[in-house]
Amino acid sequence: MKRPPNYGPKEFSSDTLVSRETVERLQIYAKVLLKWNQTVNLVGQSTIENLWHRHFLDSAQLYPRISPNSQVLLDLGSGAGFPGLVLAIMGCSCVHLVEKDRTKTTFLREVARLTETEVHIHNAQIDAFEPFPVDIVTARALAPISDLLVWAEPFLGSESVCLFPKGRNVEEELTSIYNIWETEIVRLPSRTDPQSTIVCMRGVRRVRTSS
Repeated sequence: MKRPPNYGPKEFSSDTLVSRETVERLQIYAKVLLKWNQTVNLVGQSTIENLWHRHFLDSAQLYPRISPNSQVLLDLGSGAGFPGLVLAIMGCSCVHLVEKDRTKTTFLREVARLTETEVHIHNAQIDAFEPFPVDIVTARALAPISDLLVWAEPFLGSESVCLFPKGRNVEEELTSIYNIWETEIVRLPSRTDPQSTIVCMRGVRRVRTSS
């Protein structure tokens, strides 16, 4: 995807209408990420110059899709913090980040400390993590939807919502779950890539154990 020219904090602020304080905290986030990414593979080198659009805006576009009544958000395979840490900085309450890589977990804790963001960070395998009720589940660039639903299932209630940014293979991924899962699906256009989609799933219920 072609990078928008000179897309940075100012353009992000205009697109998201977040506060100056939020942008300043994300600038701290960006500075730490750029430093760590020199030695730790947090994001691909081909996307680092497009950080504010490719990663920050791509994460932030989920925020308007989250109900103000949502209390607990679970971000699976948080990696460098996208989208979960960005959403926490933007104001989502009780955000849980689950990441199995210890170095990435250390990075997340450092960013949370420096940006003074209240967030719960768990260094754990997703399928071995003790479940608890959540309102929102997010995951970005982690796995096919079929796998994400298996990992999310123990945390989901009847009103829980899954928000999964997906690329051009989204229809193939959705086709693979139709005989196994019952759910209300809404496809939302991505603001960062015309070939991408945000898959919003509500009322997820397993109807078969396998295909």
